Amino acid sequence: MERSVAERATAEQLAISLREAITRLNRRVRQERPVGDLTFSQLSALTSLQLAGALTPRELADVERVQPPTMTKIVGKLEERGLVARTPHPTDRRQVILAATERGRAVYVQFEKARNEWLAQQLEELSTEERDALERAAEILQQVAKA
Repeated sequence: MERSVAERATAEQLAISLREAITRLNRRVRQERPVGDLTFSQLSALTSLQLAGALTPRELADVERVQPPTMTKIVGKLEERGLVARTPHPTDRRQVILAATERGRAVYVQFEKARNEWLAQQLEELSTEERDALERAAEILQQVAKA
C-alpha cells in the first residue's frame, strides 16, 4: 500500500523523535549505577559476556564494536578486578574463551538492579494511562526490533 508524502513525513518525524528519546533514555539509564570504578566500556563488555555466556576476545570485540587492541585493554582491567576469566578454547589452542566470573556476574546483577530501580521509580511517577501507553509502546518496539 502506497503511503502519501504527508504520511511518510510523519513516519520520518516519529522515527527521529523515537530514536532521540530512546537514545536519551538509554544514556540516562546507563548513568544509573552503583558507585564504582568500572567504565561504561568495561560494564558493557561484562554485560555482553553475561548475556552471551562466553566469547572469544575477537567475538567480544565484534559485539562491542571496538578494535581487538581496545578490547584487550578492557578485558585486562576486568581480569585484574576478578570479574572475567580466561579459559582455553576447547578446539583451538591458539584462542581463549572469556566468561564472567561469579564475582563478575554479581557485579552485573548489582548494576542491573540499580538501573531497574531507577527506571521503576521514574515510571511510578507516571499516571496509569501513561504506564499503559508505555507498556504498549514497549511491545511495539520489541516487534520493530525483531523486524
